[in-house]
Amino acid sequence: MADADLDVVIRQLARQLHTGLMTRAKERRDRFNGLAAKAKGKETGDRFKMMAKATMEQANAATKRLQMSADNVADSYARAMRLAASTPVAVKVEKKAKEEKPAKKAAKAKKAKAKKAK
Repeated sequence: MADADLDVVIRQLARQLHTGLMTRAKERRDRFNGLAAKAKGKETGDRFKMMAKATMEQANAATKRLQMSADNVADSYARAMRLAASTPVAVKVEKKAKEEKPAKKAAKAKKAKAKKAK
């Protein structure tokens, strides 16, 4: 995984989180359905069934948001790496700027010598 691009790693981690979240949500749904089956009153059983249904709806919404966020982050990272790879390096410009400074100093020194010589 050390050689993999980070956008691939981000997507893999999101899939793992998705799986874990859905597993926990299903366990909780099954628990509520079990409580609904054991409930003595119809209203109590219906309430537990409603809680089981709401648990799955909330888990589905959370996993969709999680996946969407992970996709956005992975796409942004991949786009940033492509931009960085295609941007030309500006090292040559800096070297020219450094070379110009000594040339200006040498010109000033020549002018000073010319004034002294007169």
